[in-house]
Amino acid sequence: MKSTGNTILITGGGSGIGEALAHRLHDLGNTVIIAGRRLEVLQQSAAGRANIVPVQFDADSTDSIEAFARQVVADHPALNVLVNNAGVMRFEDVTARRDLADAEATITTNLLGPIRLINALIDHLRQQPDAAIINTTSGLAFVPLLITPTYNATKAALHSYTVSLREVLKGSVEVIELAPPAVQTDLTPGQSTREGYQPLDDYADEVISLLTTSPTPAEVLVKRVLFLRNAEKENRYAQTLATLNSH
Repeated sequence: MKSTGNTILITGGGSGIGEALAHRLHDLGNTVIIAGRRLEVLQQSAAGRANIVPVQFDADSTDSIEAFARQVVADHPALNVLVNNAGVMRFEDVTARRDLADAEATITTNLLGPIRLINALIDHLRQQPDAAIINTTSGLAFVPLLITPTYNATKAALHSYTVSLREVLKGSVEVIELAPPAVQTDLTPGQSTREGYQPLDDYADEVISLLTTSPTPAEVLVKRVLFLRNAEKENRYAQTLATLNSH
């Protein structure tokens, strides 16, 4: 992926990892479109940055995604990079019958959302020079946190989907996976200050250093996520599962 001169769309770009990457990619000389549900949050994130464009977006609605894709291509015909970053993480108790609203919402946002948006934009992206798709998964795609089973499952599914996309689109669209470790964001209550999680700025700086290497890695993996990503390969999966869930 080239590091400058892109027009980049980032979903979930108003806070957390999405916002941090939007600012850094903007500073490299890219036009960045940040999309999310809360326009006022997006506007705050874009303040003072002429080439960050806030756009309201509902990742949960098929019709909304299709309309959004048509509009963003009309307004930004140079769009060549899609970053699927919007996501939700809900704690779940699966030991008894329950309301599945949280599980279903997680699947809709984390898995169907990226699939639908890729589908809506793929014809356009395949016609663009230096086109790329970046899907944000998680270290939990590889070793699950037991209190977030549906979240883990959506990220594992998106990992697999990304592998397939990479092979199918080889030569026309570069496909990159971004798999974060536990990062200090507002994804869950109290997470932004949780001890042991990677500070957001440190994470974003490390990601940008990897994204701007040549060639760009197919999987952008900061050092802290290797504990999870390599657990099976290094024959320590059971130990890693127990360690992760002991805290």
